[in-house]
Amino acid sequence: MYRMEKLRVGIIGAGGIATDVHIPAYQKVPENVEIVAISDVVYEKAKAVAEEKGITHAFDDYEKMLKEVELDAISICVPNKFHKAATIAALQAGCHVLCEKPPAMNQEEAKEMEDIAVAQGKLLMYGFHYRFTQEVQTARRFIDGGELGNIYNARVQAIRRRGIPGWGVFTNKELQGGGPLIDIGVHMLDTALYLMGYPEPDVVLGKTHQQLGTQKGVGLLGEWDFENFTVEDMAVGMITFKNGASLVLESAFAANVKEREVMQVSLLGNKGGADIFPLHIYQEKHGALVDLSPQYLPQTNAHQDEIHAFVADCIKNNVTPRLAEQGTRIQRIIDALYRSAETGKAIHIDEGRD
Repeated sequence: MYRMEKLRVGIIGAGGIATDVHIPAYQKVPENVEIVAISDVVYEKAKAVAEEKGITHAFDDYEKMLKEVELDAISICVPNKFHKAATIAALQAGCHVLCEKPPAMNQEEAKEMEDIAVAQGKLLMYGFHYRFTQEVQTARRFIDGGELGNIYNARVQAIRRRGIPGWGVFTNKELQGGGPLIDIGVHMLDTALYLMGYPEPDVVLGKTHQQLGTQKGVGLLGEWDFENFTVEDMAVGMITFKNGASLVLESAFAANVKEREVMQVSLLGNKGGADIFPLHIYQEKHGALVDLSPQYLPQTNAHQDEIHAFVADCIKNNVTPRLAEQGTRIQRIIDALYRSAETGKAIHIDEGRD
């Protein structure tokens, strides 16, 4: 049953994203939220987190949690392979859902999740926290004010020098669905699409590489299991959109580049351009070429702001189907990039053909 007072939240998955991000963010607003249950396939882990964080109920089965505890909202913090089943179970139990990115393993799963959210009249939001950074929100205001004009091209980069995660299942294609494209590239891709108004994709061309991940090497994020590395270590692509815009993308867990990490979105419009991280805007004004850079932006926690926005929408019962629809759209693009890489051909989104 939905409540208008304090939101009763359950957590599915007791790993780092739950303990370091979701739970602390919810507990920052105790006047609006009570975390009442957590589940994990390893019961001892769920119980330990529950005891540490003051959560009343711990389970080893989220289906049992959904049946036995009355909940209003669920955070899903499990590997990508399990997003769909957990999301659908929570939606059908009458809960709003915040599911970590990416939405799912493929577009068919994401579309099914979207359809059920709409049918149930529940909010389905994905963990694209870069949207909530002050740089992105400020850029959005400039864009909405017409400062960039028609945005006709974007460049997306999510590149690490040697940033293959040495923990979790990030290098396991069966559980993750892919490597840097679906893990970190999806963040910058969503940021670009969000700022561009989430245009409909038309044609997608992609290429993946597996050059460094299957070798032993220096790991800036710990030692990875190079012998069981089954994902790409780099993905590149180009996307054209039905509105005439284009986007180029580079994403890598490991590449021989100077910087330790680059997470960047660059936009080109006919009235101005922008780099987002940090925010710089480039324009021609009054016969001069000018660069605009904020001298001050509030210091905020994007993960926390994302979760607090989810809480606010749940309390207001502000169900926005467009959020779930955007999840399906970005999953469709990711699928097309991987399919293009496999076939060596451009993918026409509408027809689903080469």
